[in-house]
Parts: sequence; C-alpha cells; structure tokens
Amino acid sequence: MASARWIAHLDLDAFFAAVEELENPLLRGKPIIVGGDPRGRGVVASASYAARAFGVRSAMPAATALRLCPQAIFLPTRHELYSQYSRRVMALLREASPRLEQASIDEAFLDLSDAVDPEALLRQTQARVRDELGLSASVGLAPCKLVAKIASDLRKPGGFVVVRPGEEAAFLAPLPIERLWGVGPKTAARLQELEIKRVGDLQRQPLELLAAEFGPRWARELRDHALGLDDSPVETEHETRSISEEQTFPRDVRARRALWEALCELSQGVAQRLQRERLAARTVTLKLRLADFTTRTRARTLPLAVDDAETIAWEAGLLMRRAWTPGQPVRLLGVRASGLVPAPGLRQLSLFAPDVPTPIPSDAPAPAQPAER
Repeated sequence: MASARWIAHLDLDAFFAAVEELENPLLRGKPIIVGGDPRGRGVVASASYAARAFGVRSAMPAATALRLCPQAIFLPTRHELYSQYSRRVMALLREASPRLEQASIDEAFLDLSDAVDPEALLRQTQARVRDELGLSASVGLAPCKLVAKIASDLRKPGGFVVVRPGEEAAFLAPLPIERLWGVGPKTAARLQELEIKRVGDLQRQPLELLAAEFGPRWARELRDHALGLDDSPVETEHETRSISEEQTFPRDVRARRALWEALCELSQGVAQRLQRERLAARTVTLKLRLADFTTRTRARTLPLAVDDAETIAWEAGLLMRRAWTPGQPVRLLGVRASGLVPAPGLRQLSLFAPDVPTPIPSDAPAPAQPAER
C-alpha cells in the first residue's frame, strides 16, 4: 500500500460517556448523558449510544435531552479523569507514529506516510485502543487530513474507512455540503440557496460563480475542499494561543458580589492552566452575556505578562465596569488570557491581598489600577 502520503484520523466514540462506563461497569449499555444539570442551563457534553438512540446529541441543552430520554442517567463532567484517559490514548498512538497532532481531547491525526503498511498499522492501533484501554475509536485513512477526518465520522462507532489516492472526489461527492471543513450554517444556507446541496454539486460549479458569491480566495478553497485537495501538514506541536474559562449560570445573576466571586473562580481556573503550561498572558478579556443573549467583550493589554489569579481577576473586574450596568441580569461570564509568552522563572507576587474590595461597579469611585511592574 505504497503512497507518498497517508494521513489517519482517529476519533474516540462517545468518549466521556465511555470513560464513565469503564469507571462504573454497572452503567454499561445504559443511556448516559455527561454534562450540565438538566434542571438548569447545562448542555450535553457527551452521550452514550444508548442515549443517542433517543435523539440526544452533544451540545444539546440538557433539559431537552431529559425530555427526549427521561430515563437517562445524568453525570457531571470529570475533565481531569478524561484527560488521564486521553493521555494514555495519545501515548499509544505515538507508538504507531511520532508524527501525531492531537486535535482535541478525543481525536488526533497521524502521519503514516513512512509506514510499510499504513492500513495494517492503523487497524492494529485501533484494536489496541479497544483491547488495552477499553475504548472504541472510529478511524479514517486518506491522503490528506480533510478526507481522513470526514472518513472517520462516517461509520461510527468503531468504523474503519479507507479512501485511496485518486478516490477523494468520488468519496466526497454524495455527502451533504455541511460535511466540508469551513462550511458553517451561514455558508451552508447560501450554498443551499444556489441549489448546491451535495459536495458533488459544489465540485461541478464554475469557479467564477463561486467567486462572485464568496470572493476568489474562499471560492477556490471551497472548490479544493470539495475535490479533497488539502496539503495541510500534521503539526506535531500546537502553540497555545489563548486559555479561557466560562460559566453559564443556572439562573440569571444580578448581585455584584456573586459576579465578583464567579470572576475570581474563573480567573483561578485560567491561572492554573497558565501555570501548568508555564505560560503568562499579556491580554485579559472579559466575556459577558446578558439575559437577552446580548454578548459583550472587553479586553485590556497589560504592560507585563501575568499568570496569577489575583491579577487576572482584578483586570477582569475592571473590564466588568465597562461592560455591565449594575442590576443587569447576567447569563454567562467568561475570562480569557491571550498574548501568551513563556512564564518568567520566578513566581510573581500577588498584586493585592485576597480580601481586596471588588473592582466590579458600585456607587464608589473606581479603584486605582495596580501599579505597573
């Protein structure tokens, strides 16, 4: 099976739910939903295939999932546990090829171009994930990342799909246009208006027509993707560009103190992740969503990069003054750190004591900003 380029995509099936079944075998085969509280505004993070049979899907509101599957067993997410299993999977995949790009906690690309028999190696790896780790994985093998990822999604769970060189366009042609990378809801809706419903329809469109609708650059990219043309490499190292934490409240929050406490907790989560990755941030961004779904973001770039929770919370609180009017009901809060650089060797001193007054709006004048260091 010789070829200049063979790319594999491996995607763990119903990963969070599968881990919960491994941790508690009594759950095996039952409708499991991992995610937020269905009595509030939680969403489904993962659902077992027994729950999916009732129409439950990831990212669905948990309350909707409960209506579809009243007998479901709801479990909270345990990200640290899932990360432990993920690291074991990735370590096993690296034995097949060190040229690995982890795309998310439950999926990865492998460059198997140097393998003597890429298909046999990939089948062996899929079996090892199942037999040694107890997890089901669906895989796709193709000459490029785009086609490999689409192939891995076609026969879940436990599927194995191979697309050989020269077969990419024929493989993609009958698929819905939404399967292509970069075709989101708005692009899909516009393509549907043009009677382009399948990838094959897009393959046959004159480039001039597409350019008139989407511009020459995006038109060519759409056409290339439809034909299965993708030369993006498997990137063995990803640079973290930002770290963020968000919280959707079960009920709208109006109280200044409650919002400040939420910002502190989010900032603590961001700081812990920065410190784990030995990074510091130059920019802090606040995200605020009101009860009517109005979303506001405010950002501030700092004179020096920071990685401690107190400074991040302070900056987020100051940004809150610009984004929020006291008394407005808040649905969601988020804190993001970006402009990341390697953290300094010495830990920074906190800018203020833990009981410093909140910088979130009050009737008092705005507090002085921390001194620059």
